[in-house]
Parts: sequence; C-alpha cells; structure tokens
Amino acid sequence: MSVTDPISDMLTRIRNAVMSGHPSVAMPSSKIKAEIARIMQEEGYITDYDLVDGKVIGSKTLRIQLKYVGERRERQPVITGLERISRPGRRVYTGKQEIPYVLYGMGIAILSTPKGVMTGQRARQLGVGGEVLCKVW
Repeated sequence: MSVTDPISDMLTRIRNAVMSGHPSVAMPSSKIKAEIARIMQEEGYITDYDLVDGKVIGSKTLRIQLKYVGERRERQPVITGLERISRPGRRVYTGKQEIPYVLYGMGIAILSTPKGVMTGQRARQLGVGGEVLCKVW
C-alpha cells in the first residue's frame, strides 16, 4: 500500500493507538519518523522507541512505546493531541521570529530545519527557521 504522507500516517497511528489505550504502536520506518520519535521521547511524550527488522528483507519497522499516567482505571495518555501542519499539498515554512508556540508553551512544535529535525524551542535558541512538521500536546 502506498502512503502519500508518511508523517501524517505516523501521527494517525499514534493518535488511534492512544485513543484505544494500546501500550505500543508499530509502523514502517524512515529517518524522519525516527527523528520525530526521538524528539517525542526527549520531551517525555512517549516512553521509548526502537527500530526492528521488518518482514521484508531490508525493511525496518519503527515501534513506539506509548506513555500513560495514573493507575489502571484512571490511566490517561500523556499525548492529548497531535496535529499535522505542513502537508504535501501545502508546505508551511516559518522564519526564526514566527516559530509557533503550542498551547502557550505546554506543547511542542516539531520543525525540519537546515540543522536537522528539532523542537520549536530549540530552533528559537539556534536562531533558525524551517518547515513546521507537526504539533504535539
């Protein structure tokens, strides 16, 4: 099956798994997906991620361990929302002064910059802009 927007597919898989209460979610891997997962782990939105060999030789699968807080019945997901900003049909770029804040600083914006994939806060510190990939809160 061909996916035209793999990042959107990743976010949708995570959103669906969180809404269903699954402990983990798996998807086809790519470098940008692995970088987004790394940032989400550093910021505390997921527990862990790893790359495992897929069923097809040479393919990798990205497995993300989702994070929840609370006890069994009162368990709530850490991720409450995911939003894809820049899409293949409409690319959204931002300068270093216009990097968006998510929920007044309670969430993160993930950007693809010339210095790599990073959070909006890190891009502000480095003084670079780039393509706004998604928002997580």
